[in-house]
Amino acid sequence: MQSQDAGTRPGWVLLFCAAITVGIHIWLIFTGLVPNLVSRPLHFAAALPWIFLFVPYRNAIERWIGYAACGFGLIGAAYLIIGRKAILDQYGSLDGSLWQFVLAFGLIAVALEAARRAVQPVLPAVAVLCLLYGFFGQHLPGTLGHPGLPIDYFLGSLVLAEGGLWGQLTGISIDLIVPFMILGAAVSAGEAGRGFMALATQMAGGYRAGAAKVSVLASALYGTISGSASANVASVGAITIPGMIRMGYPRPLSAAVEAVASTGGQIMPPVMGSAAFIMAELIRKPYADIAVASILPAVLFFFVAWVGVHYFALRFGLKGLPADQLPGWRQASATAPFFAVPLAILIVMLLVLAYSPAYSAMMATAITVAMLLWDGPRRRLSPAVFAGRFAVALVDAARQIALIAAIIICSGLIVGVFHATGLGVKITGLILDLSGGHLWAALALTALACIILGMELPTTAAYLICVAVAGPALVKLGLPELHAHMFVFWYALLCTITPPVCGTVFVAASIAGTPWLPVAGMAMRIGLGLFLIPLGFVANPALMMLAEAPWLALAATAKIGLGLTLLSYGLIGGAKNWLTGAAAGIAGAAMIFVYGIG
Repeated sequence: MQSQDAGTRPGWVLLFCAAITVGIHIWLIFTGLVPNLVSRPLHFAAALPWIFLFVPYRNAIERWIGYAACGFGLIGAAYLIIGRKAILDQYGSLDGSLWQFVLAFGLIAVALEAARRAVQPVLPAVAVLCLLYGFFGQHLPGTLGHPGLPIDYFLGSLVLAEGGLWGQLTGISIDLIVPFMILGAAVSAGEAGRGFMALATQMAGGYRAGAAKVSVLASALYGTISGSASANVASVGAITIPGMIRMGYPRPLSAAVEAVASTGGQIMPPVMGSAAFIMAELIRKPYADIAVASILPAVLFFFVAWVGVHYFALRFGLKGLPADQLPGWRQASATAPFFAVPLAILIVMLLVLAYSPAYSAMMATAITVAMLLWDGPRRRLSPAVFAGRFAVALVDAARQIALIAAIIICSGLIVGVFHATGLGVKITGLILDLSGGHLWAALALTALACIILGMELPTTAAYLICVAVAGPALVKLGLPELHAHMFVFWYALLCTITPPVCGTVFVAASIAGTPWLPVAGMAMRIGLGLFLIPLGFVANPALMMLAEAPWLALAATAKIGLGLTLLSYGLIGGAKNWLTGAAAGIAGAAMIFVYGIG
């Protein structure tokens, strides 16, 4: 699915449907107390047109399948909403009628096809394997089998009850993820992009490799609100990558810097990736606690990216921007409010006033929408500019809502099968057996699973599947629950810069007009923190204890930061003298892993 081009005003049909989709979700956010078997099918129904109708088709067969899937999904959702009271009396089991069997199989098929069209086919393939296990797992030998489930109960638990399609994950999508999707679309539609770039250029442009460091800083600033690697590289990268190339930077380096910096958008508080909101619900912690615990690891990630850029600058002899190319503090301060004001509202409402994430995001969105009136180049308020930006923001928000709904609802099928059959408990036991009861062996198995799944799945889906099967095993081996979930979350991000998939690398390389493989090689060295910081906060648990033990957390940050600096020098700066580089790498690893803090 492709987002609406920010420079093209959408047509009236798209705009009307986008207004309905976004309006329904704002109503759900503010109304409250809407029954789950109303709000969650409504979320599903609102997403269907954006997945099956408002997309390009490869052939007529795909078009007609899309029409049929959308129509059946809308009918099925309407049946659940209208007949909710009677369905509740069935206690999560089909009533035996042919219609309800058709409904169950049909809605599951629509959810699988929606996920296939919205993301890679691997997610629905995993869901199909889980469903087959639910239907036929009783025939498996040994402990991996299950006693067998009545088909009316099994299908009912996935389609008619508050599990499976309409389970906790779908509720999280509505209550926590959608508000930030709407906020991100509103921020991206206005002057915030110019604000990010002006402030970042003024702050970092004068340093050695200033244009590259601008990219790192701008992506960090954008990531505080967007929480999306793809949105980050498409918006910030479209400005920074050509700018670096014009200044004589190697094209692979220009693309690699932006690919790494954009990946940090999903780990940078206060708005992290959608998986972070799911994490908060799964471990029963306020999202604000997750954000605070993530601050120092995120700072370390961007710090080591900055250091890597610096060492590459020394290798290639890259200079800073000339003083006459800096925007000046006056221009930076004039454009900064377009992202600083929504960010400040989020931080104050989330972390100081302790409002809910959804309410905080909606208040920040309201202010952001009002700021869309400002026409920066002409320095005046413009209703015409506002109308165009507001239309683009609506359509982008609707598309993003549909994308996350397709991922989450399909993932809900997998979780529903785990709950109904006990498969998650069995796999947890298998991981414990394979690791021999050793935490680091279990971490290695988990990391491998995250990397493999991340090759074909979005971060959210990879995190959900991995944490469902490996999270309990890591906790049983003594890792704190937050650390276990955060470890999986970070490693689910690895494939954004790691071959063979490396989505942000492909996007950045296409903008730079260069082959992707050299970009990936540089990105993995600049993005060293993505590989090592999760291991660092396992070895030094205090890194994520900023709220409970701030001095210990800062000490762990300094310790890991020094180790990452030495490792970065070994991989990049020490290339001319391999002996010095190897020594620096060994010293850096020892600094991170010996004598852990916390």
